[in-house]
Amino acid sequence: MPKGQLAYGRVDTAAMLRDAIAHLNRLNPQPGVVLITGDLADKGERAAYAHLRQILADLAAPFFIIPGNHDRIAEFRLAFADQAYLPADGDFIQYAIDSLPLRLVALDSVVQGRTRGNVCNERLAWLDHTLAQRPDAPTLVMMHHAPFVTGLPHIDEVGMEGSAELEQVIARHPQVERVLCGHVHRSTQIRFGGTIASSCPSTAHQAALDLRADGMDSFTLEPPGFQLHRWTGRTLFTHTLNIGTFDGPFPFH
Repeated sequence: MPKGQLAYGRVDTAAMLRDAIAHLNRLNPQPGVVLITGDLADKGERAAYAHLRQILADLAAPFFIIPGNHDRIAEFRLAFADQAYLPADGDFIQYAIDSLPLRLVALDSVVQGRTRGNVCNERLAWLDHTLAQRPDAPTLVMMHHAPFVTGLPHIDEVGMEGSAELEQVIARHPQVERVLCGHVHRSTQIRFGGTIASSCPSTAHQAALDLRADGMDSFTLEPPGFQLHRWTGRTLFTHTLNIGTFDGPFPFH
């Protein structure tokens, strides 16, 4: 949010993001990179992006970003013009990073002006071609919308079109270790295209866990979190962490 504003009149997203960055900065060893899976500014306002960049300046690790449905591409590009990996033009914000031990492929699922996502034939063809370029490189695919049904009606209503076609593309490329998503505001995992697709908790408010068919479109102030992915050179292992400072560690003996 722009400075001084609360999300939904209740959630101090800026303070919560500072807590998340402080938690990341305390980790030892430090993460190699941080992945930010969209919805960086609530309404895509320039003032909100400026506020965000001020907060992100304290993050010790380098970061890679993609837009979410709340972002506005022109302002997003302007705010992150210094991030050389981002395409400066074109209809989609998608790219591949080949300099890391684990290859990163970022796929754009956003339809401007609409909450619901879509991976159209053009995006799928780009992903298929990009993955085919390095079939032996273990890869993370990073996107905003989750390409699966969560069972949360208010989340699934604003999910993503093209999920079945995306799953077919992923299945053709067994080097994909994980499909990482935002949007859901909860930690979820599912088998997808022969690999695992997952979403991590929000660093701010969480979507309420309401699995009723007429479940309420609502959020809770459950503890925020993030996921820590550890690549060993052979396997990818994921921890889901709550953000904060807690008593301990205490020895077991």
